[in-house]
Amino acid sequence: MKKIILKPKRDVSIKRFHPWVFSGAVATKDDDLKDGDLVEVYSSREEYLATGHFQDSSIQVRVISFEETEADYDFWLKRVATAFQFRQQNELPSSDTNCYRLIHAEGDLCSGLIVDIYNEVAVIQCHSVGMHLQRELISKALLEVLDGKITAIYDKSKKALPSIYGDRVHDSFLHGEAEQQKVSEHGHLFYVNFVKGQKTGFFLDQRENRKLLSSYAKGKRVLNAFCYTGGFSVYALKAGAELVHSVDLSEKATSLTDENIALNGLDLDKHKSYTRDVLEFLQKAETEYDLMIVDPPAYAKHQSKRHKAVQGYKRINAMAMKKIAPGGILFTFSCSKVIDRELFQNTMVAAALEAGRHVRILQYLSQPADHAPSVFHPEGSYLKGLVLCVE
Repeated sequence: MKKIILKPKRDVSIKRFHPWVFSGAVATKDDDLKDGDLVEVYSSREEYLATGHFQDSSIQVRVISFEETEADYDFWLKRVATAFQFRQQNELPSSDTNCYRLIHAEGDLCSGLIVDIYNEVAVIQCHSVGMHLQRELISKALLEVLDGKITAIYDKSKKALPSIYGDRVHDSFLHGEAEQQKVSEHGHLFYVNFVKGQKTGFFLDQRENRKLLSSYAKGKRVLNAFCYTGGFSVYALKAGAELVHSVDLSEKATSLTDENIALNGLDLDKHKSYTRDVLEFLQKAETEYDLMIVDPPAYAKHQSKRHKAVQGYKRINAMAMKKIAPGGILFTFSCSKVIDRELFQNTMVAAALEAGRHVRILQYLSQPADHAPSVFHPEGSYLKGLVLCVE
């Protein structure tokens, strides 16, 4: 197998089971290495450390095993079976929830791989060339482990892969075919378009936070900002909200929100969607909301954009705090990996100062168990949320 040798004293993180090898740690590598190759990583003392997929980028190796392996079918079968067993221990799937994340990249020792289940469809998303080259073996393992539970597997990796490789591939079915799925989450119904939707089709990582929102929503006037497919809106209405306004810049998102409201048989007179810029909507809003959800897309995907992202989070949350009713509840989130929990909370402090409101933290929010990160890979803990009381 092809090899990479690290510089002296640059093996500390990998010995602590961090699954990424950065380019700056590499001393030498085989001349004929190409993107996607399976490589073994060695210390400067020629000591075996790990096996992973090579990519000529800042992350040069995504580790898939800290033991020597050829990553054959049996290897992937074990990885998928272990991941499924973990979800079953966390009661997924269940009688009222048939959509969940089956494989969460580094959290399941599958760096570069996401697999989401939507009823009878598995959606694969590969973030590395090496993982994409393994997609047929992974699909075969999925069919064996989930025997009878899925009828189709869809590869949605094109936009997640490096462009030099991704431009040459197409999203497609690896097994079977299926249309848009109707899924259940805690008994709430949603249409999921895994072909045209964002990410793999639905934001599964907010499942438990949507459930929590239900306990705050009864009798409240609710604003769901950056609503996407209306997840929080459906939960709020079903919990007895007085009214719900859903706002998103995407007309496709607000249309799908309306479809999901109707799908659940909820009172359409209590809901209205607005295809608007959220900040502009807040600035002009005349309704005094008791409960707000601010869940924007990632404002920064790279460290260089972090300062700009912080300003964006502060601006939108300060406006929400200015507009919310006294004693109102604000669910606010960041999914930007480069914004850690401390920085996000400090940004909310800055927003509260700008708004001139007294704000208390009621709860800290994160991602659910099917998105569990590895303790050795803190970058996997990407979703930060706070439930705030704005007085």
